[in-house]
Amino acid sequence: MSLSRLHIESFRNISSAQLQPGEGLNLIYGQNGSGKTSILEAIYFLGMGRSFRSHLSQRVIKNDDDALTLFANMESADEQSKIGLRRFRSGDIEVKINGDKVKRLSTLAETLPIQVITPESFSLLFEGPKSRRQFIDWGAFHSDPRFYAAWVNVRRILKQRNQLLRDGSPYSSIQFWDKEFIRYAELVTDIRKQYVDSLNELLKGIIGEFLPLVDVKVSFTRGWDAKTEYAQLLETQYPRDLATGYTVSGPHKADLRLRVGTLPAQDALSRGQLKLLVCALRIAQGKLLKQQIDKKSIYLVDDLPSELDAQHRKLLLQQLADTGAQVFVTAIEPAAIVDSLITPPTKMFHVEQGRVTVIE
Repeated sequence: MSLSRLHIESFRNISSAQLQPGEGLNLIYGQNGSGKTSILEAIYFLGMGRSFRSHLSQRVIKNDDDALTLFANMESADEQSKIGLRRFRSGDIEVKINGDKVKRLSTLAETLPIQVITPESFSLLFEGPKSRRQFIDWGAFHSDPRFYAAWVNVRRILKQRNQLLRDGSPYSSIQFWDKEFIRYAELVTDIRKQYVDSLNELLKGIIGEFLPLVDVKVSFTRGWDAKTEYAQLLETQYPRDLATGYTVSGPHKADLRLRVGTLPAQDALSRGQLKLLVCALRIAQGKLLKQQIDKKSIYLVDDLPSELDAQHRKLLLQQLADTGAQVFVTAIEPAAIVDSLITPPTKMFHVEQGRVTVIE
């Protein structure tokens, strides 16, 4: 999957922009605040229905405009399609794929798989388990058609269960919900584990290229004691759950652990090494998607040169090229990217004060 045309309107500081990206590496350069990251954010918004920079989508709408508009033509080996999104300041959102209205935003993610590597990507390692669960769930969602419905049901029943706990309900009332909850929780957990196992096979080789002297161990934890049946755990932990007012253990506590020796990766590696590790995770995830369902991701890489020396920039760009995917890379100075490439970028765009110019 790649974008052959991109239209951006009233997004951040971009009033209106038209881009015709190439299938390979697209270099977007300009000074800080020029709007180059906003182009990546717009592509992400088109694929996810939200921003990777702000939880408040209204903030990405330019000035006092009522809405932002994003539109793209997409091409794959055997089909062409169109995707459009309009987000209103009121909070309403309209999405169309090939002219048909789409109700679920998950359809966007299914249609336009996106991998993003930005300074915010460090949250995968430095923040709590939520970011790492989201990373696992992105892959599980794409790799197994059963996952989304099971995940939705886990969230629905967990919300009901927690409300009963806050109300002080006896376990006999909660046990009714637990039977269904356990079924979906175990399915979500099985799919997650299978996905991480498959990812690990690819990940080892990529980490070996990026960090040859570092032994990084990646493992999945399901969110409760692996030696205990979940049904038994929910019953024995009822007094504790009742005291806290929420379900202490379960798939909502799952995590992806990354360790170097006995230390968490974030404590053992430098910032440059951590950036390479995050890149390895994202590249492996995109490659696995291609293997499993024969669909390519689109890679969005913001400020690639920062914290990477010339050798590792070249290595990262080569790994991105090896995916065969469409890549969008931003930098302040184009030489920082061009000098690390074996072949020139497919397309180059210069951004200044929200205006985008194609560089021939």
